[in-house]
Amino acid sequence: MGKKNCWEIMACGRGPAGNGGAGEDVCPAALAGALDGVHGGTNGGRACWVVAGTFCGGVVQGQFARKYFDCRSCAFYEQVRGEEKGTMLKPRELLDRLARRVGESAG
Repeated sequence: MGKKNCWEIMACGRGPAGNGGAGEDVCPAALAGALDGVHGGTNGGRACWVVAGTFCGGVVQGQFARKYFDCRSCAFYEQVRGEEKGTMLKPRELLDRLARRVGESAG
């Protein structure tokens, strides 16, 4: 069995399949293709803490600098830390991957 993504564990219904309820959008983490494969996940599903605009706790979260403190106390974040042990990528590397993707699409 593969590693689960945040939308599977948190059961928010906002994964890439667009299986949310009426009026619910797909989460930006589910669309963050630059992070596909990180920590064995789909898109940003196992690095959601660096993706701006995620829908954690039923509230749209802001940019990384504003949400990371809360994310570090999230049960899913702790699960990924435990599963990845010493191989978990640092936020700076994850943010760099996102920035490179934005730069590629703008160029």
